[in-house]
Amino acid sequence: MSYPLVILLCVGLLHQTARAVFMDKLADDKICGDAECSYVLSMATALDDFIAPDCRFINLRKGQMVYVYSKLIPPEGSGVFWSGSVYGERYVDQMGIIGYFPATVVKETQKFTEDAVKMQTTDMDFYCA
Repeated sequence: MSYPLVILLCVGLLHQTARAVFMDKLADDKICGDAECSYVLSMATALDDFIAPDCRFINLRKGQMVYVYSKLIPPEGSGVFWSGSVYGERYVDQMGIIGYFPATVVKETQKFTEDAVKMQTTDMDFYCA
């Protein structure tokens, strides 16, 4: 590989990471179905529309099905947020995008696990690309 190509590649990688933002943490702890938070904890249905205020969150439409991957454990007196991804052919443009939403705008319809793992959140939990 030639040096100009390597330099161009490095500059490109730096440019991509320059747009990334670490947002404020919403909580210090979370509950997941496994140590990687890759198992779905439950399914939920959106009770109302929710418009994401920033890149940490996802938009929800009333009636939309949501996979719930983690539940933040809030400090005293603050809101409760869950993270998840939308589900359904109707919402194929949003599928696979994971983000936070208020627990109050969804109703949990099916739990897949009772064995939850409590862990600390990291800066990567609130990373915006």
